[in-house]
Amino acid sequence: MKAVVLAAGRGTRMKALTADCPKPMLPLAGRPMLAHQLERFAAAGVDEACIVIGYKGEMIREYFAANPPAGIELSYVVQHEPNGTGSAALLAKDFAAGGPFLLTFGDIIVDSQVYTELISRGRGAEMVLALTQVDDPYRGGAVYVEAERVVKIVEKPPKGTSTTNFLCAGVYLFQDRIFEALGRLKLSARGEYDLTDTISEAVSLGKTVRYFDVPGFWRDVGRPEDLEPASRYVSHT
Repeated sequence: MKAVVLAAGRGTRMKALTADCPKPMLPLAGRPMLAHQLERFAAAGVDEACIVIGYKGEMIREYFAANPPAGIELSYVVQHEPNGTGSAALLAKDFAAGGPFLLTFGDIIVDSQVYTELISRGRGAEMVLALTQVDDPYRGGAVYVEAERVVKIVEKPPKGTSTTNFLCAGVYLFQDRIFEALGRLKLSARGEYDLTDTISEAVSLGKTVRYFDVPGFWRDVGRPEDLEPASRYVSHT
């Protein structure tokens, strides 16, 4: 099983913490966030990972050259222009060709069982999305489901307008056919190529898009206040 990690962004919400360090390398319990993530991938059976790097990406290369993750062979591609998650994912096309693969962002911390569940639900599906439940999913992708399938995604809906509590958790299983759709992406209103648009296209075309409701710990480590709870979690798992 292969995995792709999107780790090219600067992480401006971390403020001064990422002035000299890419966000995925911020420490959790004394080790880089990305090291914890790769460890959990390995526990789920992933043996190859491609990291999409950009901002201060050489720090990531240098750390893992000196501290290779057990059981996972790493490769890298560089996103030179920070123009969206869709274009970042497309850079992994050659790496991920040939079968299904996991994809996540370098600041998402979950248990390895989440990756295992996504893999197990992938047979016969175009893609599988990990979801988490929140009071109001206005900060990201609001996901609407019926039975076992995703039926609609609304990206960053206005606060208080969603009638679903499901938020896209930023962890996916994709078939390699997604790269055809990624290659067709148009610029969003924000001037970026958004991965979510490709998922929405699959839903609108009636393709089988399944989901997995994450039952335990999930954290998008996007702000300074997220570091402490994520550190507590990884120090006990």
